[in-house]
Amino acid sequence: MYGDNSTPIFPTEDALTMIRLALAEDVRTGDVTSEWTIPADQKQHARLIAKEDGVLAGLPVIELVFQELKANVKVTLHKKDGDVVKKGDLIAEMDGTTHELLTGERTLLNFIQQLSGVATVAHTFQEALKAGKTKVLDTRKTVPGFRTLQKYAVRVGGGSNHRMGLFDMVLVKDNHIAAAGGVLQALEVVKKNNKQGLMVEMEVENFDQLRALLNKGVDVIMLDNMSNEMMAEALKIIKESGDKCLVEGSGNMTLERAKEIATLGLDYISVGALTHSVKALDISMRI
Repeated sequence: MYGDNSTPIFPTEDALTMIRLALAEDVRTGDVTSEWTIPADQKQHARLIAKEDGVLAGLPVIELVFQELKANVKVTLHKKDGDVVKKGDLIAEMDGTTHELLTGERTLLNFIQQLSGVATVAHTFQEALKAGKTKVLDTRKTVPGFRTLQKYAVRVGGGSNHRMGLFDMVLVKDNHIAAAGGVLQALEVVKKNNKQGLMVEMEVENFDQLRALLNKGVDVIMLDNMSNEMMAEALKIIKESGDKCLVEGSGNMTLERAKEIATLGLDYISVGALTHSVKALDISMRI
């Protein structure tokens, strides 16, 4: 749901689907290296350690990975999703056979590192905006199959979710506008077909498009690829019109720029970088 920044619930079923795929591609018929070099009944204690500062997300994956491996591993969590960790912090401890621990190691780390990376970037962007009211939104630029997990991680990090997909909100972008023949033509057909009462967002690239849409019942206006100065002017035009729509800034939203526009008065900025090319948080498992 657009703008949702409530406390998220971990998407267990979606996580299990992706864990099964991950284990199928990694383990297949078994971990031959561990099976050939380590006694099957050897017991082992392992620790999950943060190797850099960040925000954690995806820790429920640890139990789920060993569950899918049918491994009898005891997991003790010392942190929870949303916790800020420092380099060297102990995240979790695991007790089981060496085989079980090493077979699940890479899969659980891949999930936790990636999701913690998303949460960390979301947290960093929201911190950059703290001087004003603006909230950071994710986008649909997600890793295929990982959308619900990545959007969960965004909220864990303090960010907010944009629409989940093409089905739950109307977002009329430049190609829709071009195909429909203009912003008003596009809005007209949307209103005609919107029997479900879905939220409607319209993208504008200039002041003419903006003025044409004001007080036409649009829920959100996206200011696309505008300079900081243009966005400030657009916000002034909207305020003077009396339209109570939400306003979202989009396009080239870097961390540095987020700090610059924090006090402009935007309701939201949308940032594809929260999910499409995030750096994994460095976490290791040590035995």
